[in-house]
Amino acid sequence: MKKLFKSAPIKSAIVAGLMLGSAIAQPALAQSSGGTVVPGLAVADIEGVIASTSAYKAAEQQRPVTYKAQYDQAEARRLQLNAQLKPLADKLSADSKLANPNQASLQQQVAQIQQLQQTGQNELNTILRPVVYSQAFVQEQIENQLEQAIKKAMTKKRITLVLNPEALIAVTDNAYNLNMEILNELDLLIPAAQLTPPSDWEPRQIREAKAQQAAQSGAQPAAPAATAGPQPTGR
Repeated sequence: MKKLFKSAPIKSAIVAGLMLGSAIAQPALAQSSGGTVVPGLAVADIEGVIASTSAYKAAEQQRPVTYKAQYDQAEARRLQLNAQLKPLADKLSADSKLANPNQASLQQQVAQIQQLQQTGQNELNTILRPVVYSQAFVQEQIENQLEQAIKKAMTKKRITLVLNPEALIAVTDNAYNLNMEILNELDLLIPAAQLTPPSDWEPRQIREAKAQQAAQSGAQPAAPAATAGPQPTGR
């Protein structure tokens, strides 16, 4: 079966650092209001389904507790960076308003601010890397069961074609919606996910990029660390 999903991009650690303490809004899944209008056809919001699984939601609730030290360190560093940047930004603003501003000096100030911002972003990325890897690890565990969940949902509903909502111009109702069926199957296959990846684990995007580089250079790529997680349970 051809996969109907792509791995979601890894969230930026700098964004996570700037959103500390904010609630994560989960997408609401539309439920089917009736039978399939066109036999064999259904629509599924795969990203919404993943974010609505019990495993995903439990991990989102547990992560701020498990990685509290990283969140606190990132927030403290972010405040320090803001304190460093503010006087520089204020000076740049004041100097730029002079009758005859020194353009060379302004350019140097801009470069200094940009360098500090880039350095700070790199620091936050490093601090929050364990958090970002945890997010990717949980999502991969769910994605590893996704194809099987889709197949089971399609078999039960006698579906032969599942489309992404983005592929449609308009749908009059939720009769084609397969979200809840896929969600139910995923919750059975992976009721919970491991939150913390192995020490040598890397997200799929990084593993694939390294494998591609190794293939291009003719080197033998290292075997990727397996994504651990609960074993699928039969129904």
